[in-house]
Amino acid sequence: MPTTASQIKALRARTGAGMLDCKQALDEAGGDMEAAAQALRTKGIAAAEGKAGRIAAEGVIAAAVGDGGDGAGVLVEVNCETDFVAKDASFRAFAEAAAGAILAAPAAPADVESAGELPLGDSTVDTARRELIGKIGENIALRRFARLDAGDGALSTYLHGVRIGVLVRLGGGDGDSAALESLGRDLAMHIAATRPLCVGEDDVPADTLAREQAIFTAQAAESGKPPEIAQKMVAGRMKKFLKENTLLGQAFVKNPEQTVAQLLKAAGASVEAMVRFEVGEGLEKRSEDFVAEVRAQAAGRT
Repeated sequence: MPTTASQIKALRARTGAGMLDCKQALDEAGGDMEAAAQALRTKGIAAAEGKAGRIAAEGVIAAAVGDGGDGAGVLVEVNCETDFVAKDASFRAFAEAAAGAILAAPAAPADVESAGELPLGDSTVDTARRELIGKIGENIALRRFARLDAGDGALSTYLHGVRIGVLVRLGGGDGDSAALESLGRDLAMHIAATRPLCVGEDDVPADTLAREQAIFTAQAAESGKPPEIAQKMVAGRMKKFLKENTLLGQAFVKNPEQTVAQLLKAAGASVEAMVRFEVGEGLEKRSEDFVAEVRAQAAGRT
């Protein structure tokens, strides 16, 4: 019995696969919708394996937070190969669903692989990811995630478009939950704009301090200043570095006359934890010319 257009349309709506792929799957399955859908799913997962090594440095940041900032909050970065796919509705829906799956878990997964095993709909996060690769045709990766539990504090999140996301947990606040929520959002926006390395000076990694100290020492030595002056130069530059790169030392973006530390003190609050994700941080970007790539693919078919 020949495959009908209505069957193809129904299978396409269900799987997101192309019309020709749907027709072929239905033909091979003798019109059995379930068998055809399973075949397309298997084909998509197999295609995902072949794309796993391709650079995925574009993408989105998605967030999920429990009602009213209670419970837990999650940030995820999901990567793809091109900014075109990063704008795709199904790609963004997957990122949001992955964040929701991590939020719904009883506890934070140990790593990305464990997050991929979490249930999502009728399958898992990783199965959904691989099926999406088969549908879209690009490598897609759940690169990283962060989950903060609210505890006795309050969580706030801020997304700057889809490329920067911040999650912050505040404590204290003199019992005014509305004021604490407003403060948390202001600080999340501040963190998105200023990208502090950490909350306070004591949190700066030792290797970062050593690296900056070495740079400033070399610069001071090249200045030709006497050793005692050079030493003061290094101390001053280190102090400035810590002020500019720690949240508490930074001038608050909405009131540069006030540091974040002063803002928090006035509110009787404290920053207990913060996470800032930006798409593609530390990843190698694709450098191929897109037109040249298309031409190369076309030439390969001739």
